[in-house]
Amino acid sequence: MAPIISIKGLQKTYDSGHTALHGLDLDIEEGEILALLGPNGAGKTTTISAVCGLIRPTGGTVTVGGHNIATDYRAARAMIGLVPQEISIEPFERVMNTVRFSRGLFGKRKDDAYLEKVLRSLSLWDKKDSRNNELSGGMKRRVLIAKALSHEPRVLFLDEPTAGVDVNLRKDMWQLVRELRADGVTIILTTHYIEEAEEMADRIGVIDKGRLLLVEEKDKLMKSLGRKELVLELAKAPDAIPASLAGYELELEGNRLTYTFDTTAESTGVTRLMADLAAAGLKFTDLSTRQSSLEDVFLSLVDEGQQKEVAQ
Repeated sequence: MAPIISIKGLQKTYDSGHTALHGLDLDIEEGEILALLGPNGAGKTTTISAVCGLIRPTGGTVTVGGHNIATDYRAARAMIGLVPQEISIEPFERVMNTVRFSRGLFGKRKDDAYLEKVLRSLSLWDKKDSRNNELSGGMKRRVLIAKALSHEPRVLFLDEPTAGVDVNLRKDMWQLVRELRADGVTIILTTHYIEEAEEMADRIGVIDKGRLLLVEEKDKLMKSLGRKELVLELAKAPDAIPASLAGYELELEGNRLTYTFDTTAESTGVTRLMADLAAAGLKFTDLSTRQSSLEDVFLSLVDEGQQKEVAQ
């Protein structure tokens, strides 16, 4: 089956000469949740803006549902719902009229029953007659999502959807995203919250300085790049790591000795380390392990990409 979104060689250079995207390639499968991670200025919003037709690329091609965004713009854009970072809704309009208007912009016939379903799913139905300026920040963001869903898109872009939203509301949003995916909507989200991607995404894309560093299934990414730490609390802090332990990846801080190892290796080296610690006369009083998180993986990838750039 062809991907619902296919991005080939996407480039964007602004009049200032700044290149925001360097030939980005990305295929997105129908019905998946893809999280696009990257630091500020990495190119996340530029990518979304190009696919949604908000900016004109300077190179490459993008198709949505087989429709080219440049030559078949209306058909491509009709398949997309976009929730931007900034909250931009008419402050004095009522919630129901706001989503009705958005639906009408795409030439859709009036269907208040469908809009009621959308508003109920977002816990907005009891606010349908409220003016937008009477809503909290979290509720306004829900109105943005309702606007984006008003014309029944098959693809939903969420650009930092939970920025400024409290923890409880963020978890409600996560649940909503899962329900949308269950209804067959393909979801692409950008986020600064690593746990958001770890919680929801099927695949993770890491972008930095306009280049896609990696796209991988979340579970496979964690398994292939995840590392584990063994932390040993030593009975007495040594002046330095003994030379006999130089072959291990160790860090010493006070009486805390940390050993980092690859969980996918044939041998973790933990058993051998314990024997070598005893031989070196180092005794420990406690130990614990910590699995690398997606944040560790992300930071590692970005740091590796920056080092390559410096080397070039």
